Amino acid sequence: MEAKTLGVTTPRKPVLSVSARKIKDNAADWHNLILKWETLSDAGFTTANNIANLKISLLSKDKIELNSSSPASNGNEEKMYPQYDKELEVLCEELQTTLDGLTKILVKMEKLSSTTKGICELENYHYGEESARPPLFHTWPTTHFYEVSLQLSDMYRQELLLKRTVGAELAHTVDRDLILSYLSMWLHQPYVESSSKLHLESMLLETGHRAL
Repeated sequence: MEAKTLGVTTPRKPVLSVSARKIKDNAADWHNLILKWETLSDAGFTTANNIANLKISLLSKDKIELNSSSPASNGNEEKMYPQYDKELEVLCEELQTTLDGLTKILVKMEKLSSTTKGICELENYHYGEESARPPLFHTWPTTHFYEVSLQLSDMYRQELLLKRTVGAELAHTVDRDLILSYLSMWLHQPYVESSSKLHLESMLLETGHRAL
């Protein structure tokens, strides 16, 4: 009877092994979310480029009409603009859909940071604030995963704010150089620093998703 009792008794899984699994899953999620962001951002650039081309075309026609300023040209303008306005409206709706998709991705990124913060707090509770603790994987302390996640979240949050500005202003801008500047901002993603790739690859390497 005693042997049977020992046979069915299993040791409890350590808290930190669960934490390690969660952080490893989070690293994979970061990789997937950034890939989705890039795909959606590229699609958004195509739409933004179409808006920019349409706006520049309209500005060019405005300039021609202004220079000619003939009654006939004014009549043509009235016939031509509704078509452009409709096309512009469709493109703006498409760009807004892209921005909505990027917003959903950012929400998931911020949730990953929040989850990692919770793991740090759990570890503090388990070990105590001042106690030395072993790393979950190779060399990174758990707090470093949170710091990296927070940095990535901040980069993409700022980038989304910039993209929202571009989306709001692009269709209303009447300056060709400013239109091209907005388009360049969307493409080059200035707030997503080059260090973001290093952060991601280091996290994947530390958690075993990349071979040492």
